[in-house]
Amino acid sequence: MSPSDSKAPNGNAHVYKATAPTRLSPQLLLTSVALLLSVFVFVDPRSFRNPPVSYALCSKEGNKVYTVDVDNSQTQCIVVVGAFIADRGSLSDITERWNKFSLDKLIFRRPLEVRFIKPGAIILPGLSDSHAHILEYGATQQLPLEGTKTVQDTVARVRDFILANPDILNDTSKFVIGGGWDHTIWPSSGWPTSAHLDEDPVIRGRPVILQSKDCHALWASSRAIKASMPFPDEVDGGVIVRDNAGNPTGVFLDNAQELLKQPEPTEVDLIRRFHVAVRDSHALGLTSIHDAGLDPASLAFFKRQLEVGTLPIRIYGMSYFDENREYWGNTTEPIIGAGNDRLTARSVKIFADGALRTGGAALYEPYADNPSTPGFMRLDPEILFDFIPKFLRDGWQVNVHAIGDRANGIVLDAFEASLKGTNVAALRPRLEHAQIMTVTDMKRLGRLGVIASVQPTHAISDMWYAEDRLGPERVKLLYAFRSLIDNGARITLGSDFPVESMNPLSGFYAAITRVSPDGMSPHGPNGWFPEQRLTRQEALRGMTIDPAYASFTEKTLGSLEIGKRADYVVLSQDIMVIPPKEVLATRVLMTALDGEVVYQASAPQ
Repeated sequence: MSPSDSKAPNGNAHVYKATAPTRLSPQLLLTSVALLLSVFVFVDPRSFRNPPVSYALCSKEGNKVYTVDVDNSQTQCIVVVGAFIADRGSLSDITERWNKFSLDKLIFRRPLEVRFIKPGAIILPGLSDSHAHILEYGATQQLPLEGTKTVQDTVARVRDFILANPDILNDTSKFVIGGGWDHTIWPSSGWPTSAHLDEDPVIRGRPVILQSKDCHALWASSRAIKASMPFPDEVDGGVIVRDNAGNPTGVFLDNAQELLKQPEPTEVDLIRRFHVAVRDSHALGLTSIHDAGLDPASLAFFKRQLEVGTLPIRIYGMSYFDENREYWGNTTEPIIGAGNDRLTARSVKIFADGALRTGGAALYEPYADNPSTPGFMRLDPEILFDFIPKFLRDGWQVNVHAIGDRANGIVLDAFEASLKGTNVAALRPRLEHAQIMTVTDMKRLGRLGVIASVQPTHAISDMWYAEDRLGPERVKLLYAFRSLIDNGARITLGSDFPVESMNPLSGFYAAITRVSPDGMSPHGPNGWFPEQRLTRQEALRGMTIDPAYASFTEKTLGSLEIGKRADYVVLSQDIMVIPPKEVLATRVLMTALDGEVVYQASAPQ
């Protein structure tokens, strides 16, 4: 990290500007009056007994509100009326305007309530995650396997889970479901096997299915495998790991995962998973999540939840694409802003290839650590050329999972052919992950206007094994975020949770440092390919206004501007100026959605 980056909010020529208007402009007056009229006019007179909540949220330390508007301006206060931001500016100007001229004062004869944040704290727009898996996160919290250091450590955690849950311990037919294991950090080489699970006397004879950290592999016990047989010899877009005799050893990759039979979660299971994910999201400052369509049941569940009440978080849902289904883009109505702008489903999620961690990402050349394979595509490229233009023609945003350089190249070929003569700004196609691309394709990405939805925490997670997998030259093109931007690409940031930490500040930290939480990298404390770092301004925009653009909501979300929804987060310290090593110590003090506080931190003990 350069000295200039630790002293300034950003590392380039742009600066944050303080906004403190000294008089009420005609435009601001009209906007504020219009907002208030929308609340007060044409409503039941009885509603005046319960007027909309209005308050100013301010810092006593000056301009500590990062608005993330087009000028990256800072200000001292925002004024919230109901679910919207009605004003912003200095404390003196805000109080003068609202205590003299506002309809709130004239009608209800109450002064503007002013709330102050704690010393050292800042206010940001509500944070967004551009790529995540909500229900899968909730599921992994039941039996989390992330962080296990060996295969034996992982097996022990499964055993302890069984012993701690009598309903499972006393019924050997009950499935044991968990997730988060990562063989790339284990000292032993190769995949885990059924035998590793079956060797434990507590686990032996039980159906066990464990999802990998990247969600591209399942590790199963012998009983779970036997219950799912027979298996085909080959799987299009997937791999059954086998021994020399051709028998499954226990791991199923990508499309082969679908061969393992396991019980469908009940509605109670799904609700529990959802509540866990929402609880943790609010506590980490997230107000909006792009759910990346890993399981088609997820979007159906969100729709059912919307029917019974307001969703507690904004969800931008991607519809899972199944190439074996009949085309549905011309018969299905997109969902846009349903339930008070809490649910939108206007995009389709297509999987082009697998993952780098599990060796399924489609590369032009074989893997350096496994020359027998260049990875694989999960579907025939002709499907992309067939379906992408159909979905775009019918008004759907198309988001394609592409990790390897070959997969990204093929997807860009399909986008380039499909986008001719179209308004790309109205369609906003996305590459989900865009992890490794040739320089030529980076330039093409920028030229086409395709959005790169990237995950900075993947970079500091994968950097420890990436060169072994790709070789010293090809690895330079992996997670090359700066190169993408310099070639004109628009990016948006996410975490891919539960693959990585849900905490958006982990992504912010990874983007601006490219070092692990302990400050290290394969290239030392200055970062892994430090020339690919983002500035703090880019990282902040990447988890606020950029996700809003990537979900067609930049006019209502993503920045603290008059007329937008009052989604905001209060952080305990200023991540735009503190030393990078202190970012991860930052706490979320408050999260608000539509002006209503949905999370408030308890006082530290």
